Amino acid sequence: MRVSDDRYSRDRLRLDLALRFIQHEARTQTIRTWTGLTDDRIRKLYRSYFHYPGRPVPRPRGRSPQQASFFLRSPRLQEETALLASLCALLGALPGRAPARGAALAPCVAQGLQLCRAYEAFRTLLPAARISFEHLVFLVAALVRGDELRLAACTACGALLVVERVTLKEVRCQHCAPS
Repeated sequence: MRVSDDRYSRDRLRLDLALRFIQHEARTQTIRTWTGLTDDRIRKLYRSYFHYPGRPVPRPRGRSPQQASFFLRSPRLQEETALLASLCALLGALPGRAPARGAALAPCVAQGLQLCRAYEAFRTLLPAARISFEHLVFLVAALVRGDELRLAACTACGALLVVERVTLKEVRCQHCAPS
């Protein structure tokens, strides 16, 4: 068998994605969901590539973020969320058309690579951002489901915003909102 065969390429992509997720401090469960690798294989990858004395990559513990209210908690987080959602839309991490309400995000390697690209661009633009990679994964899943959060445009300038699914007030960005 040649190393360039399809199944080896597919396995290599899964391993590369897992390494990028580890760099972004994703939890083992998230890596497993998006790559299909076993927990043991993920731990071995971490030990082999990231467990250096003096420069370890932190491994978050516990459950992944699950509260949509996190993204709307403060004006700064709302702006960060809008920027991140815009990058996801531009780089293909969000579906181009609005999914059916209640649809689920189907994790795959190609989608995972798009998430990594969007998050890396986001961190380049905002190095001190409060939104973690795990929050990004939850945000994209919540936007695809559409049950708690949705994308909207500012009624004054047209900027992309992330808002609660049911909003009674007029949707305006921080810059267009009356003081």
